[in-house]
Amino acid sequence: MTRIMLFGTFDMLHAGHLDMFRQARLLAEDPILVVSIARDSAVIRIKKSAPKNPQDTRMALVRACDLVDEVVLGDEVGSISHIQAARPDIIALGYDQEGEYVDTLESELDRAGITAKIVRLQAFEPDVYKTSKLSQD
Repeated sequence: MTRIMLFGTFDMLHAGHLDMFRQARLLAEDPILVVSIARDSAVIRIKKSAPKNPQDTRMALVRACDLVDEVVLGDEVGSISHIQAARPDIIALGYDQEGEYVDTLESELDRAGITAKIVRLQAFEPDVYKTSKLSQD
């Protein structure tokens, strides 16, 4: 079994997220997909606004998706401790993920002795399926 981990806020689940889950699962013949849900405090710090739904609601939403095998809650600050606990073989990043976690991910993994391969997933209709566009009031 190959453990594949990906990260996100997942304030809603849309076709872009489902495609991301499918792409991640295709990275191995025997995938176990572990999805890390960003804590409310991390979303506020990084995006400068609160998620529309609290972390428990977002976790339940993703947990209900048949493409996902495990759901974990991200760290308050950083990401290494919950990555270590999840023991991924592959870390799948969304096509548009950037910022504090992604910028230092490779060096943080090296420092922690984690040998997970990092893979960047492809966009799926990004002009349509992007949470910030779909959730505009």
